[in-house]
Amino acid sequence: MAGALKLPSAFAITPHKVSLCILVQIYASPSQVSVPFPFSSVSQHNRLGLYLLALTKSCDDILEPKLDQLISQLREIGGLLDHWLTDHLTSRLSSLSSPDDLFNFFNDMRGILGGPDSGVMEDDQVILDPNSNLGMFLRRCILAFNLLTFEGICHLLTNIGIYCKEAISSCSSYELRRLDDSGNDLESLSEYENMDLNLVFKKINEEMEARKRATEQVSFHLHLPKELSTLVEDIEVFADPKSEHNDKGRESSSYASSGDLLRDFDPNGGVFLRTNWQIQGYLTEQADAIEKHGSSFTLNAFELTLRQLQKLAPELHRVHFLRYLNSLYHDDYFSALENLHRYFDYSAGIEGFDFVPPTGCNSFGRYEIALLCLGMMHFHFGHPKQALEVLTEAVRVSQQHSNDTCLAYTLAAISNLLSEIGFSTTSGILGSPFSPMTSVGTSLSVQQQLFVLLKGSLKRAESLKLKQLVAANHLSMAKFDLTHVQRPLLSFGPKASMKLRTCPISVCKELRLGYHLISEFCCEGSTMTTDGAFSTAWLKNLQKPMGSLVLSQDNSSRNNSNPFLFCTQPSSIPGSVLQLVGSSYLHRATAWEIYGSAPLARVNALVYATCFADASSSSDAALVYVKLVQHLAVFKGYKEAFAALKIAEEKFLCVSKSWILILKLQLLHERALHRGHLKLAQQVCDELGVLASSVTAVDMDLKTEASLRHARTLLAAKQFSQAAAVAHSLFCMCYKFNLQVESASVLLLLAEIHMKSGNAVVGLPYALASLSYCQSFNLDLLRASATLTLAELWLSLGSNHTKTALSLIHGAFPMILGHGGLELSGRAYITEAKCYLSDPNFSVSDNPEVVLDPLRQASDELQALEYHELAAEAFYLMAIVFDKLGQLEKREEAAASFKNHIVALENSQNVEDLLLSV
Repeated sequence: MAGALKLPSAFAITPHKVSLCILVQIYASPSQVSVPFPFSSVSQHNRLGLYLLALTKSCDDILEPKLDQLISQLREIGGLLDHWLTDHLTSRLSSLSSPDDLFNFFNDMRGILGGPDSGVMEDDQVILDPNSNLGMFLRRCILAFNLLTFEGICHLLTNIGIYCKEAISSCSSYELRRLDDSGNDLESLSEYENMDLNLVFKKINEEMEARKRATEQVSFHLHLPKELSTLVEDIEVFADPKSEHNDKGRESSSYASSGDLLRDFDPNGGVFLRTNWQIQGYLTEQADAIEKHGSSFTLNAFELTLRQLQKLAPELHRVHFLRYLNSLYHDDYFSALENLHRYFDYSAGIEGFDFVPPTGCNSFGRYEIALLCLGMMHFHFGHPKQALEVLTEAVRVSQQHSNDTCLAYTLAAISNLLSEIGFSTTSGILGSPFSPMTSVGTSLSVQQQLFVLLKGSLKRAESLKLKQLVAANHLSMAKFDLTHVQRPLLSFGPKASMKLRTCPISVCKELRLGYHLISEFCCEGSTMTTDGAFSTAWLKNLQKPMGSLVLSQDNSSRNNSNPFLFCTQPSSIPGSVLQLVGSSYLHRATAWEIYGSAPLARVNALVYATCFADASSSSDAALVYVKLVQHLAVFKGYKEAFAALKIAEEKFLCVSKSWILILKLQLLHERALHRGHLKLAQQVCDELGVLASSVTAVDMDLKTEASLRHARTLLAAKQFSQAAAVAHSLFCMCYKFNLQVESASVLLLLAEIHMKSGNAVVGLPYALASLSYCQSFNLDLLRASATLTLAELWLSLGSNHTKTALSLIHGAFPMILGHGGLELSGRAYITEAKCYLSDPNFSVSDNPEVVLDPLRQASDELQALEYHELAAEAFYLMAIVFDKLGQLEKREEAAASFKNHIVALENSQNVEDLLLSV
């Protein structure tokens, strides 16, 4: 296809648009009534209308499709009419042999439109509404043709000739090989060889030769430069546009158009860009795909696409922003920073084509938006201090320029930064005269500042009616309420009595308010995003090998038909809305995990994975898989967990600091501790410590996880003093950064360390303090675990405290057996049996099953978990009971099982030493 390129800011009449006008004329022929000829049913007629609507709105590429691609799609939707449609289209194009033919053609197009000038219409006559989408498209085509000069009309004729001539060569190599019923189309296309257009084709050939010579001399922006042509040769591109849908079920279809773009370029021919509306929609879809797929998004192919688009339309400054996003998610700091600066230097954050500047935009441009993006970039690359400084500056500039919308988003970004990254103090950063915290003073703790910021951002978003930001702030408030006790901000004046506890009702309320966004998204949704994404997905589904002829009554002669394809088109709800609604289920799963309800956590994770995985980012989807695999490890054992982990690794890239990699290290560490592989466990702890290194930004959750596992490894190695020192240092850090839930776990670990070191009295205060934390934050499962540890401590003090320990265990049993995993249940059963055996008033011979039943349960669960030490203890106690009962054979069986687990522990140590030495 050749011809002068039209910038995307103008609506240029092209051969593809002429083809669409011909199809619109078939769809809404003014001379027909009822169901127009050649359609035999209303469904056939509507199907063509849907196809035309999708073609005018789809955002799957930046270039207009060629004639052979259009004919191929017509075969998918035409049914038995595909021959007639393609024949009529090609013959109508062939009839446009002179400027007069084009004038007459567009004059006939006026008769399709309804309105005051349409005359008397019959009741069932098909007339196209001028204000409909197809009507507006037709009016723009007519206007664009009327604005053409005579030279421009001649160029359009030339382009139509090449447009059809290229389809002949494409059909000879592709359609003949793929389809058996393409003879009629080739006959219709071959009419161009016998057309009386000798002068036209002579002019076409001369123009193509001239452009070929010009391309060899200078790299003109309408053609593909030689440097880019060499890059195309190195990229594997499938010749069959349907073949890429037969690959693995990876989510790469959203950016597969990059390969199509490279295939469409011809060094000897020009190209036609789509309308500005479609190109902007394409860039928006690609931005969503980059954020969704992250580092798995194709870097080089899409970068080549953006470079070519920048050459074809240098005024389209948003290309720089897409290059920034592409570099950002591929961790290229310098390229991301450069492209971000270019975008705001060239456009001042305002796209310059069909977009109207927002209300209140002044001569300063949108400097505050640039600061917001720069702050988020620093946050992504792990520079929290620089991010906080830049975002504080964005607050100041937003206040000076009265940009309330940017101010609301900036406050939300600061809140997210403070909640995700550990800050012990923000003095000197949030204390400027323009700081959002100036009104309440900077003496507040970081958590109190975070609460004020969340409330302020939520209030501004509600006043500005920013629905998605309101929903995001509700989720942030739910996350805050989940782990923080709300205290009064003022330190003076009368204080009402209040319970220092978190409120699960508030968490559920905030999550429910965020979920209501799905019923209100239309108030803020973008028409470009909604219609463009829907039309793009509609057209892509046509290329799937599973279906073609849909809702057709005459498709019985065709194979591979799928009558449900049009019924299963994707939802028109924006992806960002679905992502927020899915995040509410992700937060619910996290909340139930913390509260201790494993079934509810698993249900919400399954809902997210089933309903929102396609719309979620790869990071959130990986997090859900992590939760489900962790549930398998806790309740089913490591065999099933590692099988599920293998599937997750194939689905998500296991890159540095990814959820899947962290999960793998966690499972390896837990299994190493249970099997007695202490040196391997320490190596895994070192790997976690590297991931939590301050070189790549301090992730407080990961740092806490690494230190906690290091202390547990030292405890398993019976290095009690070192384990206590690490745990004490970790508790100080958690207290400093107000990590309350983690503090409860560390206190419980300190109690366990002192118990196993023989200082049960010293461990009692730590267990009681952990219980207090659990009560304040409604950590029910952790509270049951702390109760079990407290019972073990009382039991360690002597047989006089067995009744106290037994009552504590029985009180915690409902929670442990209902929501605890294999390890916690096994520990509880063993402790219960030890309480009975330690009680001087209890006689084994009178009621042996009271002891044997929990021991059998414990041995089964601990063997499934491969926990050799505790399983050996269970079999040891069973051997003692059988010995007291005089059942020698069962005693020997229990003793043999005990010996097997002890030998397994010893062998694991020997094998580990051998492997490490090698």
